[in-house]
Amino acid sequence: MTPRTPITLITGPLGSGKTTLLRHILATKAAKIAIVMNEFGEIAIDTKVIEGKNVRIAELGGGCVCCSLLGEFEAAVNEIIEKVAPEMIIVETTGLAEPEALAFNIQEALPQCRLDGVVSVIDADMLVRFPELGHTTRLQIEGADILLLNKIDLVDATEIEALEKKLYEINSTAAIVRTERCQIDPELLFGIGREKKVAHPRHKHQPEFESFAFRSEKIFSRDCFARFANSLPANVVRAKGFVRFADGAQLFNFVAGRWDLEPFNARDTELVFIGKNIASEKQAILDALDECIAQK
Repeated sequence: MTPRTPITLITGPLGSGKTTLLRHILATKAAKIAIVMNEFGEIAIDTKVIEGKNVRIAELGGGCVCCSLLGEFEAAVNEIIEKVAPEMIIVETTGLAEPEALAFNIQEALPQCRLDGVVSVIDADMLVRFPELGHTTRLQIEGADILLLNKIDLVDATEIEALEKKLYEINSTAAIVRTERCQIDPELLFGIGREKKVAHPRHKHQPEFESFAFRSEKIFSRDCFARFANSLPANVVRAKGFVRFADGAQLFNFVAGRWDLEPFNARDTELVFIGKNIASEKQAILDALDECIAQK
């Protein structure tokens, strides 16, 4: 009997560090890994961040892998197994996905696979600043086998135990691991062998998030872009992408007012903005970006 291919789900709210964890796994775990990535937004920023790391990637964009893209997800997994025969498959969901719906689908529609475990990445800083949990975030915590309490370097050390207690009250069976930039021994994340059956979930998305994208071949002023990032409106929850400056391109990561830049090889500026009711802010944001184009 052919062994079933293990699937690990990486889930968590927008900007919690899922792609950072994936990059860390690929850099530290010696295994034949295939990845299915599901992004919210019209530009697949996370896929481009992972590309070129000697790994097979299947990209699911334009919807959520736990509902509207389920058929595409099954097809992608079947194709990966047939053509690549990986040792394991990692699925990175959009921050809006509910893991139990996807876990049920793996259980019912992919008999050649088994769900090895669900890893939820939780942003400690966001948990301190925005303690009221949304519907989807709570489900991501409830459905986890391992909870990575990430970005603990951004919060006061005295607050960490209270955050862990809050997570434990929602999910008393998951292991809680403190991390900075998702630095964890990857062996802790695999071989979980999750056995529990998942009942058909009553799946209900929270529809309030919107996104839009920006592209440009121009060079941008670093100082102006810093002012732009600092002045993004509060309803922009997440922004990410690549920005070209005179001294090279950078990977831009923005989460609820905090942002950073990391050197990255990109040809063009490509940015995605995600938030609540941000359509009304779109033109002002795009105009502000245009103002940051460097003058020759």
